[in-house]
Amino acid sequence: MSYDVIIKNGLYFDGSDQPGKIRHVGIKDGRIDVLSLSPLDENGCPDVLDATGKWVTPGFLEIHSHYDAEVIAAPALKESVRHGVTSVTIGSCSISMVLADAEDCSDLFTRVEAVPREYVLPILQEKKTWRDAAGYRAFYDKQPLGPNVSSFLGHSELRVAVMGLERATSQVTPTEAELQRMEQLLEEALDAGCIGLSVMTTRLDKMDGDRAWSSPLPSTFASWKEFSRLFAILRRRGAVMQGAPNAVTKVNVFAFLYQAHGWFRKPLKCSMLTALDLKSQPLLHRFTRFSGWLANRVLRGNFRWQTLPAPFTLRLEGLNVNAFEEFGAGEILRNINDPDELYAKVLEPEFRALFKKQVKAVLTKGLWHRDFSDCWVTECPDASLVGKNFKQLGEKRGLDPVDAYFELACQYREALKWTTCYGNQRLPVMHKLLSSPWTQPGFADSGAHLRSIAQYNFPLRFLKYVRDAELAGTPFMNTGRAIHRLSGELADFIGVDAGTIRVGDRADVVIVNPTGLTDALDYIHEAPMEVLGLERVVKRNDEAVDATLINGRIAYRRGLEYPAELGQQQGFGRFLPGRDVLPR
Repeated sequence: MSYDVIIKNGLYFDGSDQPGKIRHVGIKDGRIDVLSLSPLDENGCPDVLDATGKWVTPGFLEIHSHYDAEVIAAPALKESVRHGVTSVTIGSCSISMVLADAEDCSDLFTRVEAVPREYVLPILQEKKTWRDAAGYRAFYDKQPLGPNVSSFLGHSELRVAVMGLERATSQVTPTEAELQRMEQLLEEALDAGCIGLSVMTTRLDKMDGDRAWSSPLPSTFASWKEFSRLFAILRRRGAVMQGAPNAVTKVNVFAFLYQAHGWFRKPLKCSMLTALDLKSQPLLHRFTRFSGWLANRVLRGNFRWQTLPAPFTLRLEGLNVNAFEEFGAGEILRNINDPDELYAKVLEPEFRALFKKQVKAVLTKGLWHRDFSDCWVTECPDASLVGKNFKQLGEKRGLDPVDAYFELACQYREALKWTTCYGNQRLPVMHKLLSSPWTQPGFADSGAHLRSIAQYNFPLRFLKYVRDAELAGTPFMNTGRAIHRLSGELADFIGVDAGTIRVGDRADVVIVNPTGLTDALDYIHEAPMEVLGLERVVKRNDEAVDATLINGRIAYRRGLEYPAELGQQQGFGRFLPGRDVLPR
């Protein structure tokens, strides 16, 4: 018998919580056909991949991406495929592109996810021909996808589709007819294959466009009565709720815990943002792990915190800082559209005094630590500034660190590139977060924050944590368990057909070179986005992945890059419907 692909001599992991075994893998017609202890007959096989010394794993899942716009324009999603991700979930954070018109979808998406509106809106106006869930599914069934795609319906989009954008971003309570229409559309989205509903309660993310500029997302205006009615549908049908508590007060996390409980009823499957070890809130990781224990062990729920399995490092430019939304003076800057007006604002002494006062305020701290001694210049026309933080630069000039930052930003604008780490810098804490049964290491925000967040290689960074600990003689998790957490465990939770490579399974496979899991995984580079013509920041270390296969076809191979058909022809990824969603 001839195979389409043979992977020989690799340490094979099937995606379950089992150790690896040396196996020879035969792939035929897109499926795992055989797992053999002895070498396979290579005659007639066009692609034989030698995985000696490598790991053969299922393709990894990203269950929190913002590829909604990119997958329409450039469906290969090459930056994820390059790093072994073979399945992505879109429609996160209450933002999707299922029901509303092109302009509404663009205004919901572009400012929140920091993707230029002038690129996204024309694409949606050209390609988004559907206005219902059935049409959405039909589009993806014909799209030449790179990785597989699963999708949430976004609650902000659902509100806009039913109430109109202006009413959805106001304190107006939806009518009973509108609530019933939301329920009907959610049912239809689940019928069409969506895995659940995403909601948002933090008011830091803001709208784009002319009609509701700088308004919080529509989902944040919903009452818990509205949430409860929609969550009841998810609970009844076994679908997933993806949500986020208020990022500043965090008090409403207890409302989500109540929604999740399984006492005397079916639990609601909840995937929440986010378990991080933040410099601004060094005890937060304890709360997220404790609340996970409380939700699952005591309240009998099915509740997880999404976590980023990597240092939370951002690359920033000038005054373009999303975290400014977390306090009033910073929000003033974020609400200014005109660049000249923006940079003139920080020259005002009264504004600077207010900014410096609020930067030091403890009770309003969100993700950002606001420590300008922990903000480092990485690129600048004045090369002498590179490698120094704003405190050092201020001391040299006799300035407060904030004043030094503002003066350099005004002088160089976006040519001043700087970086800071929000958290995940403490290795022992990361080991605890990654090994907790109440966390999910499938969060990366791929497709969004193109100039600041570069976590496309997040699965490899997780594996680096595990391998480094093993090499240091202080293991906290074995390799089989780590691979399971990145593949089968995530697929089983969101309920899609992915994450394992046993005989008969679809052959979504990665060949990982463990010796390539080095510090280079953290180095930030710039790379062009296919079709869109934008530059994005990425973290790359091509020594870590030898090959990525999707549906039994080689989608990426180190040194040879991508086949011409990827993103141009069907046959690689497909739309993954919610496998566990019950019929009405």
